[in-house]
Amino acid sequence: MILVDASVWIDLFRSRDTVQTRFLTEVLQLQTSLVLVGDLIVMELLQGCRDDLHAARMQSTLAVSPCISIADPDMVAIAASNYRHLRARGITVRKTIDTLIATRCILDDIPLLYSDRDFDPFVEHLELQSALALS
Repeated sequence: MILVDASVWIDLFRSRDTVQTRFLTEVLQLQTSLVLVGDLIVMELLQGCRDDLHAARMQSTLAVSPCISIADPDMVAIAASNYRHLRARGITVRKTIDTLIATRCILDDIPLLYSDRDFDPFVEHLELQSALALS
């Protein structure tokens, strides 16, 4: 199983041909249950919809994959610690949600498919698994 970040979903929905979208398409063709979506990732995607009809179609498309909860009370303290760890190395993650997503993946040993460079420090310094490294 892999978790797919909003950055890749957006590229897929916009028909962008990237390494990540090709990988996601291949995995979805094998079995949709191998692809996880996160509740906060769904929120990010729905926020970008132009209207309610677009949002409803987006929800319907994403509903074929299992959805996991990204944050819980125990995990947020670990996410904050991960953020401080990176900041101590001179790395500032631009979005809190990315820290939460990366930390959930690290804790649950779930590879992340992403195209957002903010996840790279989590791979380099905190043992986040890139889904592309599996291929």
